[in-house]
Amino acid sequence: MIDVHGEVTTLMAFQPDTGTLIAARAGDPTAVDRLVAGCLPLVSTIVGRALAGLADVDGIVHDTMLRVRRNLGDRCEPAAFRSWLVAITMQQVRERHRIHFSSGEPGIELAITRQRLTGQRREAAEALRWLDEDSRELLSLWWLEAAGELTRDEIVGAIEVTRQHAAVRIQRMKSQLETARVVVRALAATPPCPDLMLVTAGWDGRPGPLWRKRVARHTRDCRRCSSARSGLVAPERLLVAMAFVPSVN
Repeated sequence: MIDVHGEVTTLMAFQPDTGTLIAARAGDPTAVDRLVAGCLPLVSTIVGRALAGLADVDGIVHDTMLRVRRNLGDRCEPAAFRSWLVAITMQQVRERHRIHFSSGEPGIELAITRQRLTGQRREAAEALRWLDEDSRELLSLWWLEAAGELTRDEIVGAIEVTRQHAAVRIQRMKSQLETARVVVRALAATPPCPDLMLVTAGWDGRPGPLWRKRVARHTRDCRRCSSARSGLVAPERLLVAMAFVPSVN
């Protein structure tokens, strides 16, 4: 499969055969090692993008692979294995998200610095901080779908909803992402909008749903800030090019 940059992606190629799965489930160390090696690129990519530059990405990948090893007996059908793998990975991501957002440790800023992001790619990265937790998680999966590395059916299986419900949730997430990008633009405007400064006078500087809605409402009503809504590049074009992916040694 070819992605938007013309590069061959190998993640979609991983699909364990029945023999390897059965042998791994029975405890064959060679089969287990082969299965884990095949899983690792997909897990690393999902975790790297879902956690967007957090320092503990390698640890989460390691913990996910340990969990895969321990729970191989839960799933041995090749057709369902990738969805099962994605679901386990996202469970680990959710646990890490809860720790990160309760502790306030840096993450998005680190990713932006490492990648030297500018323009709308930087705005999109900063907008991730403004998303609800479930939207951040879903974005990481949709991001991989946009890059051709996951299928919609695999996303549906991973989040355990109907295909129609998944489509609704993805559309809602994309709408929230667009709103967050507008919020980031409005807050970064130079010189700042005096009316927006009044709106955010009591803000502590930490992104959250309440302030996202307040700032977004202001941009809809303010002639000066309404320009933040113009010229937004489609998120598919931005996200696929942003490589929040850990290196795997």
